[in-house]
Amino acid sequence: MSAFSRFTPLVASLPSTIPFVGPEAIERQRGRAITARIGANESGFGPAPAVLASIGAAAAGIWQYNDPENFELKQALARHLGTTPANLAIGEGIDGLLGQIVRLVIEPGLPVVTSLGGYPTFNFHVAGHGGRLVTVPYADDREDLAGLLAAVRREDAPLVYLANPDNPMGSWWDAEKVVEFARALPETCLLVLDEAYGETAPAGTIPSISSLIDMPNVVRTRTFSKAYGLAGARVGYVIGTPETAQAFDKIRNHFGMNRLGTAAALTALSEKDYLADVLEKIAASRLRIAGIAEACGLKPLPSATNFVTVDCGRDAIFARGIVDRLMEDHGIFIRMPGVAPLNRCIRISTGPEADMALLEEALPEVVKAVGSRQ
Repeated sequence: MSAFSRFTPLVASLPSTIPFVGPEAIERQRGRAITARIGANESGFGPAPAVLASIGAAAAGIWQYNDPENFELKQALARHLGTTPANLAIGEGIDGLLGQIVRLVIEPGLPVVTSLGGYPTFNFHVAGHGGRLVTVPYADDREDLAGLLAAVRREDAPLVYLANPDNPMGSWWDAEKVVEFARALPETCLLVLDEAYGETAPAGTIPSISSLIDMPNVVRTRTFSKAYGLAGARVGYVIGTPETAQAFDKIRNHFGMNRLGTAAALTALSEKDYLADVLEKIAASRLRIAGIAEACGLKPLPSATNFVTVDCGRDAIFARGIVDRLMEDHGIFIRMPGVAPLNRCIRISTGPEADMALLEEALPEVVKAVGSRQ
C-alpha cells in the first residue's frame, strides 16, 4: 500500500507546500547566517521588558495546560477593545484562526474570493479544505474593493478575504470604505477582515468595534505578532458577534494556546507606553527605509504597516536579484511579493538602527550589481 492511499483524495491531490520559506531554512540553504532579519514583518524591537519578565515568571507553570476557555485573556481583551468576552475567540495566531475560519465555511468546490497576490497562508488553508480560489487583481497597488464585491456576487461566494492594512503592499483603505464594503456584501458571504497591522495604521484606517460588531457575517482577525513583538508566542484573536465567535468552540484546538504566550499577551496589553514607543520607532524606521530606497533610485510605496514595499521599477527578475544578492552577499533577509505585477517590488520590514545601517550600506551596491547584469 502506498503512503498516499492512506490519505483522502483531496490531501493526495495537494502539493507539499510551505507558504513562506522561513529565514532559518534560507540560512540552511545558503550556508550563511542572517545579519539583518528584516523580511518576516516581525518586530525587531521586541516585546516590553515587563512582558519578558512575565514569561519568566510563568515558566515554572509550563507543566500545566493553558486554560482551555482563555478566560483571563478574553476578559482583558474585552476591556481593551470595549466589547464583551462573548465577542471574542482566541487562537494560535491569525494563521491558525484563518484555517478555522475556512473550515467553518468551506466545503470542497466552494468559491473563495481574495486578491491576486494577497496573503498566501489564507490561500493555503483554502486549498487544504478543498475550496476554489477566485482572485481579483490589485488596483493601483491596493486591494480592489469593487472588484472583490463583484467577484463575490458573480460567484455567490460564501467567503471573502480582505487585509486592511494590506500585506504585501502596505496599502490601506479608510475605515468608512471598509464598513461600506462589509455592508454591501450578501448576508450569505462571510468577510474575513484581517487587521494584523492595525496598530501601525494611520488614524481612521481601522473601523470602530461598534461599526461592525452587529454583523454575523464579519470576523476581524488581530494578533500580538506585529507591534507587540510576540510573533513566536502565536497569540491571535477573532472579533465577531457572540454567535459567530462561539462557532469556533466547535472546531478549535481547546488546548492549542500555550501558557507562556498567554501570560505574555496579558502583560503586553497593559504596557501602553511601551507600545506607543515601538510605534514611533516603526514610523521612524519606515522613513529610514524609504530614504535608503530613494537614494538607490527605487520608489518606496506609502505604508500603514511595519514594513515598506519598494517598487524596483523593472521586472520580477530584477527584484528577485536584489532579494537574493542581499542575502547571499550580505546576510540581509528581505522578501518580495509572489505574483505579477506586484513582484516588481521588494518588501523590507522595519527594524532597529543596526539593521537599517546594514541595509543602507548594502543596498546601493546590490542594486548596482544586479542592474548591470540585465
